[in-house]
Amino acid sequence: MFVEIQEHKNESRPRSLVYEAPSKWMGNGLRIACTMLVTLFIAASAARPAAPRHIEVTAKRYSFEPAEITVKKGEAVELEVTSADVPHGLRIRELKIDLRVSKGKNADAVFTPQTTGTFVGHCSVFCGSGHGQMTFTIHVVG
Repeated sequence: MFVEIQEHKNESRPRSLVYEAPSKWMGNGLRIACTMLVTLFIAASAARPAAPRHIEVTAKRYSFEPAEITVKKGEAVELEVTSADVPHGLRIRELKIDLRVSKGKNADAVFTPQTTGTFVGHCSVFCGSGHGQMTFTIHVVG
């Protein structure tokens, strides 16, 4: 909407002023800004990582139960290890897992594997004569 105003204040000739009323342009700008904000909010919500996959493992002389798990590359995993009898540990260097757990307690590790393969961990706290055979395997698939 354009309005032309004529002024005649002690001037020999009239001067024109053009005024543009805040019409649809202001409304469109507001709509664009709101659309951008909603789009950013949706994108930020979608980019939020999912909660880690929770896996419970029990350590007891001389095994882990389960002894093997399979996870996906890029998937966040929360590994919860509980000791049923004596202190135990779990170390898998390639995945940067190093847990120590007391009898009747639990310990957690959160990790996100970035490469596929088979990773073997061992009990890292001496727990008796079968300690050397106490292994835990994680298979990471694409």
